Amino acid sequence: MQQAIIKANALIEAMGYIRRFHDKIVVVKLGGSILDDLQMQHKLLTDIVFMATVGMRPILVHGGGKAITQAMNESGLEPQWVQGRRYTDERTLAIAEHTLVHTINTPICNTIRSLGFRAMGLHSLSSCVIFAEPLRLENGDGRKIDLGLVGKMTDINAELLTMLCQSEVIPVIAPIALTRTGGKLNVNADSVAGRIAAAVGAEKLVVLSDTHGIRNNRDDPNSCISTLTENEIEAMIQKGIITSGMMPKVEACLTAIKGGTKKAHIIDGRFEHSLLLEIYTDKGIGTQILK
Repeated sequence: MQQAIIKANALIEAMGYIRRFHDKIVVVKLGGSILDDLQMQHKLLTDIVFMATVGMRPILVHGGGKAITQAMNESGLEPQWVQGRRYTDERTLAIAEHTLVHTINTPICNTIRSLGFRAMGLHSLSSCVIFAEPLRLENGDGRKIDLGLVGKMTDINAELLTMLCQSEVIPVIAPIALTRTGGKLNVNADSVAGRIAAAVGAEKLVVLSDTHGIRNNRDDPNSCISTLTENEIEAMIQKGIITSGMMPKVEACLTAIKGGTKKAHIIDGRFEHSLLLEIYTDKGIGTQILK
């Protein structure tokens, strides 16, 4: 009986959040260990289908860096890195596209359908919703650094994404973008998620990672901070507390917040029901970022 009461209380606690987020778009970025562990991924996608079933409108963006590296190694290619980014030539891009679409995107869509909800894969081999131009970095003396076929986003087809959400279809987006001339570019999945959240006016952006959130001390898992503002994030970056590993996720959250998203969250996707706990309970379990 006591266990049943606990479950009932949890449902009552969730009710207010279900009402508040009904018909609201939530962008979820999948990455890290979630993409490597199919059992963990299935549980997470079950949570996302639950969100859609009770009236939220999830949009999924996924990465796939580890799978791409493995596929390159199997093809006899050694990844080359430039300032933390994968140098992408034609062959690397072809491997990345095949891996992202066939190894990751299609199975995610199939799992969502098997759980009783509609899903649509959006990528460079079907309907693409992200557009980019070549990314050029600068070194210390101001010279441009060539990253090959790596892009920075210029536009999002927010109209199509919104229409799919209104039609109760879960969009699942792979991070290969099109250029104005019809070419293809590899883009960072965290950046895609942040730009999409801003473009569609998402209520929330949730970045699932392999950490509990943002820490005051990188080496102390108990130093996770539950709530931060834009200004506090900027100060932590300047102090060197937030560094390279967390930076793309934090930048995605700031992009979303500055674009109008009300809250961004960084949570550990390896914990069972972490997504639901962050959205539908009072305490949450990760770091939320506010304007």
